[in-house]
Amino acid sequence: MPNCLTLKKSNCKNCYKCIRNCPVKAIRFSGNQAHIIGNECILCGQCFVVCPQDAKQIVDETEKVKVLLQSGDPVVVSLAPSFVANYGGAGINSMRNALKQLGFYDVEETAIGATIVKNEYERMLKEDERDVVISSCCHSINLLIQKHYPQALEFLADVVSPMQAHCMDIKKRIPNVKTVFIGPCVAKKDEAEHYKGIVDAVLTFEELTKWLEEAGIKLEAESDNNECSRARFFPTTGGVLKTMAQDMPGYTYLALDGVENCIAALKDIISGNIHKCFIEMSACVGSCVGGPVMEKYHHTETVRDYITISGYAGKKDFVVSQPKTSELQKNFEYIEQRYQMPSDMEVQNILRQMGKFKPSQELNCGSCGYNTCREKAVAIIHGKAEISMCLPFLKDKAESFSDTIVNNSPNGLIVLNENLEVQQINNAARRMMNIRSASDVLGDQVIRILDPTVFLNVLRTGRNVRDERVYLAEYKRFVEQSVVYDKDSHLLISIMRDVTDEQNEREKKENISRQTIEVADKVVDKQMRIVQEIASLLGETAAETKIALAKLKESIQDE
Repeated sequence: MPNCLTLKKSNCKNCYKCIRNCPVKAIRFSGNQAHIIGNECILCGQCFVVCPQDAKQIVDETEKVKVLLQSGDPVVVSLAPSFVANYGGAGINSMRNALKQLGFYDVEETAIGATIVKNEYERMLKEDERDVVISSCCHSINLLIQKHYPQALEFLADVVSPMQAHCMDIKKRIPNVKTVFIGPCVAKKDEAEHYKGIVDAVLTFEELTKWLEEAGIKLEAESDNNECSRARFFPTTGGVLKTMAQDMPGYTYLALDGVENCIAALKDIISGNIHKCFIEMSACVGSCVGGPVMEKYHHTETVRDYITISGYAGKKDFVVSQPKTSELQKNFEYIEQRYQMPSDMEVQNILRQMGKFKPSQELNCGSCGYNTCREKAVAIIHGKAEISMCLPFLKDKAESFSDTIVNNSPNGLIVLNENLEVQQINNAARRMMNIRSASDVLGDQVIRILDPTVFLNVLRTGRNVRDERVYLAEYKRFVEQSVVYDKDSHLLISIMRDVTDEQNEREKKENISRQTIEVADKVVDKQMRIVQEIASLLGETAAETKIALAKLKESIQDE
């Protein structure tokens, strides 16, 4: 995992939003948690921007900067030119005044370094006879090429970024100085860490804002009329080109933003379809003013931000002392990937486990975050994804499991909508009502197969019916019926237990009991007459005998 990004595992809720928005799919899922794959991540920050649970966090270097301030050495800020869009109304002087209150020695604009880089680009096009040149200002684009498109490394300008050029310039001018870059970019933290000795720490605008608020320091509005500040255009799409002469014969000058657009261009370049072209590439849509930290905490309006930058930028270059080309050179090495492409047989095996046995079942819906089912299968083989991330697979599995339970239930089940139309009927209910196929009644009014009175009453009153015994005369069946109204899903559910055999057995027992009672009545009457005759001859009462026989009769009736 990149040092500048951390993950709060407890907050990850398996929404897969990060993988859907990751342009290089550098996220793996294990144990229902998202994990960033360090040697694939290009630090574009999109996972940080889109995460609804704030599970992705940027490592805060505020304490590190405070330690630098306490060291006694002068600490100078290189302030990204996008600050004017993030801090509306504040100019470089108001930023300098505020940051000096925090203890910084001075604050300068990174746009000074941008001018140095722009000059080197122009020299490169004129003197080095390059075919295609890709700008190297955006560290995320550099990582994209280094990690995912190494065939394009030869076209990447081997020039330091404006942040590095400016901090190198500061360290030349001020003895023992420490440099801190402040901007809207996550990737700059990694760039400073990887190329040591140039930038000592990196803060995001959000970290700076929090620090200023804690210190009770407010930024003052100001105007700036510095005409020698054209490089302030750098944080906008085409901003690099806007500062360049663009006068090389036969060359096309092109600006691209957004990783997807840059990937498409890289594929074209690698395939040999593009020649004599200088391409300015930015990972963020809108370039740096659309950076992940600004996008996360600052309501970005691309047009408004461009207008803000345009109004702040001058028409001439900053006056700079241009270093030698050798001092500005930067080596971009290939960062090897650890995964190998699996065989087609391995992919097919995973697809079958996902319930996809033919191409027509590969829906490529993208709900898992991958563009195609095959991409997802490859990710599963690499241990980056799980089969359960497939929404259609889970849906089909859940429906299959539900259908298995419903259709194998001994009780009849009928589901109606609020218009009393049959939405579902299981096998047991079809057997009860002699319905050949569910399709014969699905979508039809329930009155076709059942008396709708009970459903109308439940729908009208909202009171459910529980275990009501009814006789279905048309089907010659007795059932115990429960009707439940689910207001959330707007459905009526009828559950019927066939008690016909039970009812017939009960009636049979009742008939036997009734016949027994009738026989007992006759026996009792006859015995009473005999007893009375005997009692009259003996002159005794038959009251006690009568009571005993009456109790016997009652006992039989109770049974």
